[in-house]
Amino acid sequence: AFTLTLIAMMASVALLILALWPLLKSRWATKPSQFSTIYQTTTRWHGFIALAIVINLYGEHAAALMAIAFAVMVPILQTSNIFVLLAFSPSAKANLPQIFKAIIRNPIIWGVLTGLIINRLQIEVWSPVMSLLDLLGRPALGASLLALGAGLSLRAALKPSKELLVGLVGKLFLTPALMAAWALVFGIGGLELSVLLICASVPTAMNGYVLAKKMGGDAQLYAATSTVQTVVSFASIPFILWLAENYANAA
Repeated sequence: AFTLTLIAMMASVALLILALWPLLKSRWATKPSQFSTIYQTTTRWHGFIALAIVINLYGEHAAALMAIAFAVMVPILQTSNIFVLLAFSPSAKANLPQIFKAIIRNPIIWGVLTGLIINRLQIEVWSPVMSLLDLLGRPALGASLLALGAGLSLRAALKPSKELLVGLVGKLFLTPALMAAWALVFGIGGLELSVLLICASVPTAMNGYVLAKKMGGDAQLYAATSTVQTVVSFASIPFILWLAENYANAA
């Protein structure tokens, strides 16, 4: 049920944003490069922010749920975003081999696939290797959060646009609402619901900025949207978790 909720949420958000394209194009004269950035900033999630929040609030058991979220969401979102960038960015000239090359070079995908193989084959990892990976992983989380701060652009955020508003509302409010709705459908509650809502509520990932720049997206809009999302999420994430806890208590 946890996995199905994640997949249903991703599919719903993707279809809703894609359905907006004709309206945005006709009413706001949104450019294809801007739309690909709207899609990216709405569907992508900063998993390391979610991981940091989950570990601090709920501990190791919740971190195991985050591992499932990474395994399900990262390959799907990475692949779908690359295809959308190619479809809506005329300046991006890439053939099928280049697409697959961009996908398989993603280190997070390799980490997810390696972990899944080890898990499914029940391979026992040598204790010193696990200790080494743990030592590498602890500073990596902090480094990723520092990279987030370094990637924010206050200058870009001071130039808001209608497209930025779509990315803001879509990521921080629409996505958690759809996640909560699908969680209800699949009977998810308690800790699992809280983890799912954190995954849905965090701002977009910064690596999408690099893809936007390389594949014909609007990188400036991406920087502005991710910055505003990060600032607003300081208030929106606690609010959404508060709503979830009040619903759980009422139920």
